[in-house]
Amino acid sequence: MKKVLIISYYWPPSGGAGVQRWLKFVKYLRDFGWEPIVYCPENPEYPESDISLLKDIPVNLEILRYPIWEPYHFYKKLLGQKKEDKINAAFLSEKKKNKTLENISIWIRGNFFIPDARKFWIRPSVKFLKKHLAEHPVDAIVSTGPPHSTHLIARQLTSQFELPWMADFRDPWTNIDFYKDLKLTSPADKKHRELEMAVLREADAVTVISNSMADDFDKIFHRSYEVITNGFDMDDLDPRVPQPDKKFSIAHIGTLVSSRNPITLWEAIHSLLASHPDLGNDLEIKLVGKVDFSVTSSLENFGLSRFVRKIDYMPHDEVIKCQQQSQILLLIINNTPNSKMILTGKFFEYLAARRPILCLGPEDGDAATILHETSAGLLAGFGDIETMKLHILQYYSAYKNGLLSINSGEIEKYSRKALTGRLAQVLDKITSKVI
Repeated sequence: MKKVLIISYYWPPSGGAGVQRWLKFVKYLRDFGWEPIVYCPENPEYPESDISLLKDIPVNLEILRYPIWEPYHFYKKLLGQKKEDKINAAFLSEKKKNKTLENISIWIRGNFFIPDARKFWIRPSVKFLKKHLAEHPVDAIVSTGPPHSTHLIARQLTSQFELPWMADFRDPWTNIDFYKDLKLTSPADKKHRELEMAVLREADAVTVISNSMADDFDKIFHRSYEVITNGFDMDDLDPRVPQPDKKFSIAHIGTLVSSRNPITLWEAIHSLLASHPDLGNDLEIKLVGKVDFSVTSSLENFGLSRFVRKIDYMPHDEVIKCQQQSQILLLIINNTPNSKMILTGKFFEYLAARRPILCLGPEDGDAATILHETSAGLLAGFGDIETMKLHILQYYSAYKNGLLSINSGEIEKYSRKALTGRLAQVLDKITSKVI
């Protein structure tokens, strides 16, 4: 088999969304003629841990680890947090924070840690991997970000060893939804854009998770981009499909950041409770994962807190079961300028659960296209309260009559194994050029 070195910050026992994509690719790469070797930190600052994901790691997989120094000790000290407190992604804050201290910490992060707080892992990783690759050669290198420091490690290694390089973007770089919140100076912004351009220009292949992300990157640097979406793993599904919740449960699985706060949904439910009192007897809003303070405040303001069932974190295997049990699965696209390109891994697991999806997002986005293609759910645009009310009533009527289900199709191409096959084709292509 050909060998590929995969540089990833996230790896089990890390939980959360960042680990899923490449854990599943690694799981199936051997089926397509590639032996993966994973390089990850020895002592990372993960937002969550999930030991249930360890079962997906292939037998006898070679995993290389090297220590990382991260500046989060000082960040926590500045904000008055405890050493054991977890660092949340995308500026999520479960409690009200001191805005002045938060702004100072964000300014420091944006302007001194370029491209991100894992920058101190770049130099020691390059040194360690140069020695390793000299003794144990591979056929290709993959870097997956964010954090985009991984790409800079790969960039230095490929120039040294002249190896084919695939740069995988799970999220954008300068067009990520919170980039504008980093309070960047002009020199810092320029540096980010220079590094982004270098990666897009120099990598032998660049993979992205949506068509809109490919279009967006193409405006930054014109080249060919390979679209390989996130997906679902059939092995994760319980063949004994659990009985749906007795309550009319609307479940959101995953992190609810402030830019994903579905005010339109809360307002629609608040209005419907006044005109349809029976809904209040049946309703349950399930929130599985971390929830930003702004979301909690909105629920209180609309008088919906009493319907909320909050579950801080679930292991991934339990998440899958929860998705299959829920009456409706809530998909919220960030209400940000890059909303059209957002396609989370959770969305594809929703498809596999074969429960109706209720989506709040752009009507011309990539998620809307797949929802229409698969007939898996209903979508209301940002701020479209009336359409949201109609969708909820349609689902609630079906629930009351015992008919709430979907007949989704065309989802097999989003299986993790099928997607890994497409990934292997890209690796085959870039290595065939090196003869």
